[in-house]
Amino acid sequence: MPNEQLILIHVTGQDRPGLTATLAEVLADFGVDILDIGQSVIHDFLTLGILVRLPADSKPVLKDMLFKAHELGVSMKLHPLEKEKYESWVGAANRPRHIVTLLARHITSAQVARVSTIMRDNGLNIDTIHRLSGRMPLDSDRSLSRACVEFTVRGTPRDMAALRAQLLDLSAALGVDIAFQEDNIFRRNRRLVAFDMDSTLIQAEVIDELAKEAGVGDKVAAITEEAMRGELDFSQSLTKRLALLEGLDESVLEKVYDRLPLTEGAERLIRVLKSVGYTVAILSGGFTYFGNRLKERLGLDYVYANQLEIVNGKLTGRAEGYIVDANKKAELLKHIADKEGISLQQCIAVGDGANDLPMLNLAGLGIAFHAKPKVKQGARQSISTLGLDSILYLIGVRDRETVH
Repeated sequence: MPNEQLILIHVTGQDRPGLTATLAEVLADFGVDILDIGQSVIHDFLTLGILVRLPADSKPVLKDMLFKAHELGVSMKLHPLEKEKYESWVGAANRPRHIVTLLARHITSAQVARVSTIMRDNGLNIDTIHRLSGRMPLDSDRSLSRACVEFTVRGTPRDMAALRAQLLDLSAALGVDIAFQEDNIFRRNRRLVAFDMDSTLIQAEVIDELAKEAGVGDKVAAITEEAMRGELDFSQSLTKRLALLEGLDESVLEKVYDRLPLTEGAERLIRVLKSVGYTVAILSGGFTYFGNRLKERLGLDYVYANQLEIVNGKLTGRAEGYIVDANKKAELLKHIADKEGISLQQCIAVGDGANDLPMLNLAGLGIAFHAKPKVKQGARQSISTLGLDSILYLIGVRDRETVH
């Protein structure tokens, strides 16, 4: 269209039902094309942007728009846009986009300022910011609350490893969690979540609880420390610890299960994911007895863990079959994904230990949950401030969508 004009119409003011419809009707009367549109409302205060293409004689439509804005009691500003700048904007449409998710018990200006600064310093531009968490009452208990803000950013980081290190350092300094993910089709279409069990799905290490019942708690803890120092691999460590449980009565298993606390947010997370068709699995270096009880309680689909050998009602101090170690967890994740016809990019894996890292890094979304610093550094994402249900924020779910 020769001599056409591009105008960005910027409207701000008190929101009311039908406001956008009324303004759009004015444009419709003149047959105006809308090239872009965006609107947000915070506490009943509206910000609306409409990028339009107008004929050379644009005065009638702009006059009517300004009159209607005055009638509605809102402010309207008109910004002419050069065609070259518009074409440049169109050409940038395929630039990579990422999602930055800020998680905390409550959001502060310092957190937003620091995250925004890191984005700027890494050559990224913030396109949108949305709150995913629910509205927070002024008198809410911050120790129990959860808050989340999601940033959509555009561009390619200058150094991805350096950016992730900066975000990890900032998370530690401010006591928050910050996830950085590519905004792609897989992020919006995860289908499988696999959990480690001990210290992830439950707030306990089962073998430690069994050791207490057997009166060998200190000895088992010492072997665990050897493994943490890298002096034993997981299979060696498990074999030595299990040997100390020889002769423990089978009835102790139920006694220990009855006192195992679920991790904050576990039931809510699984309920929501199951309601939208997720497959949920436990891949654990713990024991099948406890995994299967959780499967019944939470409605899980798969449990893979170590099978305690029991003879005449007593633990023999050995495991039956294969040991579920780090490599086995990754192998099992792939096995389940293949069986379900799901891409690994559609998988979420959650764990707290070094033996979880292979499966965390195999999954499209791997999350180190309340993990040691070395595990956080080895995983792409981590959560340390909130419960398991905060994983919903990392897949873009708003709190208001889970109330039913």
